[in-house]
Amino acid sequence: MTAAEPPNGVWHRNVKAHTSDEISSHVGSHNNAQEEDLKQWQKHAQRAKVKIMEQVHDQLNDILDNALTFTQIQPTVNGKSTKKPSSRSQRMDDGKVFMDRASLLDELFEISHIRTIYHMFIAVLLIFCLSTLAVDYIDQGRLVLEFDLLFFAFGKLGTVTWVWMLMFAYTLLVPYYTLVFWGPLYHSFPSKLGLSLGTGLVLSAIQTCVLGLFPIYVVVHHQLPPASRFIVILEQIRFLMKSYSFIRETAPVIMKNTPKEGENPRFPTFSSYLYFLFCPTLIYRESYPRNTHIRWKYVGVTLGKILGCLFYGYFILVRLCVPLFKSETNQPFSKRTMVLAVFNSILPGIMLLLLCFFAFLHCWLNLFGELLRFADRMFYKDWWNSTSFANYYRTWNVVVHDWLYYYGYRDFLWLSKRKFRTAAMLSVFIVSAVVHEYALAMGFGFFYPVMFVLFAIFGVVFNFTMNDKRQSPVFNVIMWACLFLGQGVQVCLYCQEWYAQIQCPRTGNSFWELVTPRSWSCSNQR
Repeated sequence: MTAAEPPNGVWHRNVKAHTSDEISSHVGSHNNAQEEDLKQWQKHAQRAKVKIMEQVHDQLNDILDNALTFTQIQPTVNGKSTKKPSSRSQRMDDGKVFMDRASLLDELFEISHIRTIYHMFIAVLLIFCLSTLAVDYIDQGRLVLEFDLLFFAFGKLGTVTWVWMLMFAYTLLVPYYTLVFWGPLYHSFPSKLGLSLGTGLVLSAIQTCVLGLFPIYVVVHHQLPPASRFIVILEQIRFLMKSYSFIRETAPVIMKNTPKEGENPRFPTFSSYLYFLFCPTLIYRESYPRNTHIRWKYVGVTLGKILGCLFYGYFILVRLCVPLFKSETNQPFSKRTMVLAVFNSILPGIMLLLLCFFAFLHCWLNLFGELLRFADRMFYKDWWNSTSFANYYRTWNVVVHDWLYYYGYRDFLWLSKRKFRTAAMLSVFIVSAVVHEYALAMGFGFFYPVMFVLFAIFGVVFNFTMNDKRQSPVFNVIMWACLFLGQGVQVCLYCQEWYAQIQCPRTGNSFWELVTPRSWSCSNQR
């Protein structure tokens, strides 16, 4: 051994120390990776659990439906049934079950890959802002960021406020105290049917005047701008659906439970009804699963997302829709210009669809859910993975679907003794299409039944042709292609009609002039 060589013992100690450092660092990184994998697996298991429970629940409902049909055919001896009918076979299921669960996007945003897609949409918003600033600087020589379209759309908010307060006060007081008046008399009145019919007719007449005709009068008489119109009309529909659910859920309970002599029936508390009017559901319950506390940081972030979506929609309209259709008003109509307009409208159309979904069904409903500590946040499901339009309609808007299912489809089957399932489904489609078209007609200020045709005709056809038996990913591609094309058609036709109403205003108020689209005859546009 030379003097320059280290002793064997020292060399071995250095090697061992270096090796131990590498092993410890490797073990530490391996443990961190295992912990991260464990967290991801737990989240995946939780999502799989919820999905499995939903599938089991749907399958059990189908099994029970089949069982109910079989219980109608029972063996008889001497003309009498050998089996006593069960209480379960005499009624439908108890209705929607609320449970503590988070919104799907909140869970998906915890995955970095999905969160990157969200970041891409934010980047597009920034590009819209920069392009608007650049164009304004080129046109006017200075940086201008005006939001005149937003100020116009949300004009006359004072009128909207007092109309909303009046509708809210009516919905809060009249249905509740009508129930309080009718409940004690029901079990002591000689004619229960007469009392119920009389009370129902009076309440329906008042509902028609206050929640039916009054908002329409205000919207038309005060000439509210589009966004303000939509606020009034959508709140009108929401109050009608909420009040109906309250009566529908509480009246049968009062009718079935006869109070003891000298006692009044048990009514739902006023506070529970007040809570129901604000919580993000259309199905009334006396109590809901509640969170322990409010996450104020989540509230602030969600409110910021709503404002961001508002400006996002503004930039889509200003940069992609207004230049396209405002320049077409003086061009003659041709098949080529129409086809190009539809396909040029697909991008803003699908962006507006996704924006409305994210802003309302995710952000807006989660904002109220968090403020009210409402724990059941399943406002939608994974509709983007649908391979059938039947599944898409069920999962796009769970809040409205539940109301239509329990008070439309299910009650129709109950009245028809579980017959005419196809008729029940068609009736729900027609009601939904009419309400959608009513909201758009009142919001835009003109009648152009594009939504009704797409919903009530093409939607029904796709619902029966692309049903749940279609499981191939090809049908998911077809569904998205239909959504793209449908949104392009709606944006194109509604924008054309909007500018036709401006260029060729009505000269009279006859029925045919009110229902005939101006874009069909406007010479300036054609």
